[in-house]
Amino acid sequence: MDDGKPTGPKAKWWSRPTQGHTTTSAPESASAAADAPVEDARAADTPARPEPVAPAQPMAPEPMAPEPVTPAQSTAPEPIAPEPVAQAPEAPAPAPVHAAAPAPAVTPLHEPDEYSTPPYGGPGPWAPAPPVQRPVPTPAHGTPVPPVPAPYAGTNGAETPTGPAPVTTPGPVPAPAFTPPPPPPQSTHWLQYDPWGGYRQPLTQPGQPLGSDGGRGKNRRGSLLVGALLLALVAGGIGGGIGAYIERNGGLTTVELPQAAKNSGGRAPDSVAGIAASALPSVVTLRVSGTTESGTGTGFVLDNEGHILTNNHVVAPAGPSGDITVTFSGGETASAEIVGKDSGYDLAVVKVKGVSGLKPLPLGNSDNVQVGDPVVAIGAPFDLSNTVTSGIISAKDRPITAGGEKGDGSDISYVDALQTDAPINPGNSGGPLVDTDAHVIGINSAIRAADSGSTAEGGQAGSIGLGFAIPINQGKRVAEELINTGKATHPVIGVTLDMKYTGDGARVGAKGAEGKPSVTPGGPGAKAGIKPGDIITEVDGQRVHSGEELIVKIRAHRPGDRLDLGLTRSGKDLSMTLTLGSATGT
Repeated sequence: MDDGKPTGPKAKWWSRPTQGHTTTSAPESASAAADAPVEDARAADTPARPEPVAPAQPMAPEPMAPEPVTPAQSTAPEPIAPEPVAQAPEAPAPAPVHAAAPAPAVTPLHEPDEYSTPPYGGPGPWAPAPPVQRPVPTPAHGTPVPPVPAPYAGTNGAETPTGPAPVTTPGPVPAPAFTPPPPPPQSTHWLQYDPWGGYRQPLTQPGQPLGSDGGRGKNRRGSLLVGALLLALVAGGIGGGIGAYIERNGGLTTVELPQAAKNSGGRAPDSVAGIAASALPSVVTLRVSGTTESGTGTGFVLDNEGHILTNNHVVAPAGPSGDITVTFSGGETASAEIVGKDSGYDLAVVKVKGVSGLKPLPLGNSDNVQVGDPVVAIGAPFDLSNTVTSGIISAKDRPITAGGEKGDGSDISYVDALQTDAPINPGNSGGPLVDTDAHVIGINSAIRAADSGSTAEGGQAGSIGLGFAIPINQGKRVAEELINTGKATHPVIGVTLDMKYTGDGARVGAKGAEGKPSVTPGGPGAKAGIKPGDIITEVDGQRVHSGEELIVKIRAHRPGDRLDLGLTRSGKDLSMTLTLGSATGT
């Protein structure tokens, strides 16, 4: 190999002393050709080109005894046949080299080298370059390494034989005067590196390795794997048990969070909690069932005898033969029966039997209520008993009409209501609206729904913050009449109103029902001077905008009360005073 040296004719690794200054003859050309070293394996595959040699005097090479070749050195390359050299026509045929006469002995310029290391080694046609060796990965234990074939030893597995290819020459081939020493024996783990050699054979072969232990190593690895798996299972079981214990018991240590001490539970009497604690024992839930319908509502205790005030539309589903069950705040239940009811005021009184220890709810005065006063509503919205909501009085004297499902007007109630924003929902009907003293100031009766307008509480619309309650002053009077007589009286003025009138105020009709006069002869209106076609615009100084408002204003009073009326007749404003009459309600 070149090892980075210049190409072309290479210098020999050794020098030979000569006798005098002579030139080389034609036979020496043949000898020089025989002594030229082989560069590498590729030179053997390429035909040699003859080099022109100047004629010179023949000189016999110095004979040298060849070193013996041992069997271990059998892989040494064979001598290469000399290249053909053009013969000079005038020169005689050269004699064989071995037949030449021995040259006179010459003392060498250096001591003999027993290792034949160039340039001081023994003479010969060429001296092989030391092999370039590289480390080869050592196979795993137990993996057999196939032997390297002899023809390819020293080529690192390349498919190029180590020996040079034979060269055919046209002339006689002289015998080599010197046999180079064989290269050192090849190691099984270090091979000669040939940069032009191809991959010959891997050091390992596929397949299961054959160890000297007969599979005992595999068994040991299997045992270790099984042991590791068993250890992992045991460790996992122990860890899972510890984790489950920690989860169930809140950790290995007890955790105690700071907490406020328990107080007596007392609240200010005027707080919502204080009001609820005072009023709830007097509030009941009514469950009514009849032949065709059923419902749920609320009521509150009026006295120790078991009278309970509620709405008429709450007990209406029972009819003449239905069942009414009263549930108290503590969970006790009792049967109840209707004492009296009035659809015009939407009020009813029922009485429970066999119950003692009742706590009546104190009644307040609705005339003392001011807009903005805080209030608390208690009931059973959607059958959720003992529900407490709070709000304020958002308006007073709201003319509300509810009912009217029958179509004949007999079930319409007219309420001069208190308006509140305390949430009221279906089931709150008949429940108390109390002030900060836990006194009843109203009976929850109706709500304004976003989709159906002003409607009775029995509907399924939800609260939008517009609830209406019957003032307790009106409820007290009606409740007393229902308990004492079973009927309630209504204040009247003795006129028939034109309910289809769309102008401002309440107009007296031209004629009454069934052809009767619109102004009852001898009634309160006739005595005051009211005539058909008059438009009533004020009651006690409050403006009236419709017939419903006039009825609400009148029913807010008792029979026998005096009212100051303002009216318009043929474009003229008039005023008069009348005394309210009485009519039995239904």
